[in-house]
Amino acid sequence: MTEIIGVRFKSGGKQYYFDPQGVQVEPGQGVIIETARGVEYGECVQGNTMVPDESVVPPLRPMIRVATAEDEKIVAKNREKEAKAFRICQEKIAQHGLEMKLVEVEYNFEGNKILFFFTAEGRVDFRALVKDLAGVFHTRIELRQIGVRDEAKMLGGLGICGRPFCCSGFLDEFQPVSIKMAKTQNLSLNPTKISGTCGRLMCCLKYEQEAYEDAVKRMPKQESFVETPDGVGTVCQVNLLKEQVKVRLDDSPETPKCYRNCEICVVRNGKGKRPEDYVAPPPEELAKLRYVAPREEGVWERPAPERTALTEALERVFQAAEESAQPTREKKMAPTERGSRSRGGSRRHRSGGEGKPAQEAAPEKKKEQAPRGDKPQGEGRSNRPGKGRGDKPQQTAPQQQPQNQPPKEGGEGGEKKASGSRNRNRRRRRPSGGGQQPKPPAVE
Repeated sequence: MTEIIGVRFKSGGKQYYFDPQGVQVEPGQGVIIETARGVEYGECVQGNTMVPDESVVPPLRPMIRVATAEDEKIVAKNREKEAKAFRICQEKIAQHGLEMKLVEVEYNFEGNKILFFFTAEGRVDFRALVKDLAGVFHTRIELRQIGVRDEAKMLGGLGICGRPFCCSGFLDEFQPVSIKMAKTQNLSLNPTKISGTCGRLMCCLKYEQEAYEDAVKRMPKQESFVETPDGVGTVCQVNLLKEQVKVRLDDSPETPKCYRNCEICVVRNGKGKRPEDYVAPPPEELAKLRYVAPREEGVWERPAPERTALTEALERVFQAAEESAQPTREKKMAPTERGSRSRGGSRRHRSGGEGKPAQEAAPEKKKEQAPRGDKPQGEGRSNRPGKGRGDKPQQTAPQQQPQNQPPKEGGEGGEKKASGSRNRNRRRRRPSGGGQQPKPPAVE
């Protein structure tokens, strides 16, 4: 067993092992490490740990010391120098007209070396550029061409999933990804959907590839001839995630049905001819293939109450109390029913109808009475001849009597009073029509 510490020089970069030299280092502390490129500053991401000797690549370089406040200041100054060197290098690239894209500039801890990382489609002759940069910075200059994946790892960003890039977050090394993985996972082969920001296939295609490969071994292929609980048919679709297949049955090929992988029995895997001597089993045997959901464990069910002597005694007491209370309820209800019947009979007697209430009998009486307008005018009143009334029945509308006509009264005294009043009216006012009295207006 060997004691090591894990150190990372960039965020999201690869983790390297170093010998702590017996010094206890906590994760998050800065350390000064001796590397193949010289003295470098790194961050401890894994404290003192014992690992097998096989996992360590010799020689194991030692840790010089834990970073101090002065070391932190040197690192901050180097970051300022890197920003200035980035602007100067871009200007020089534009002056020389080189087809290259500058990605990042890095100073080493001692400041005697500068690394310029760039991307380009092909080979670039940058010898003149190196001479100009060396004349400006008066230190060792190194230009290193990287790929588009390394560019995305250095710059960082958000993927189509909305999370930071895997390469800049936790991936130490890039793993090979092929288009075959997208086909195995039944993904769309549209490059815009399966490619990352860098323009290459997404690294996350590798994460679930092993699970898909294992499912492919257990699931039938397309166009396989299988037996199902509803009959025999051909597989027309396979869902590896749910481990389900869609089968087009021979009896009803228009409506495919979905089955679990455990509900089918493969007769022929893949395309080919159906076995000549194959005979479909009876429906009773095929029905045994149907999946039955197992009873869930850990689900609490309320147990049935135990019957004891006490519960049985209480049930007998409650039953006896109900039986004794039933006759009492019937006695209380009997007078009420008799009273309701007597009241109903008195109502029928008052109404005078056969079983009809008084409110319904009243309208019938009103119908029997003759309307007021149908009564002849001669009843109770004296009809004088020559007035143009005759025996015409009186209308419902009230009649307008002239001012000079006296009110009608029955009897002899009434006739004398009427004649005297007429004579007085003649003396006062004589009509223009030859002394004849005007006729009253006829009421229609």
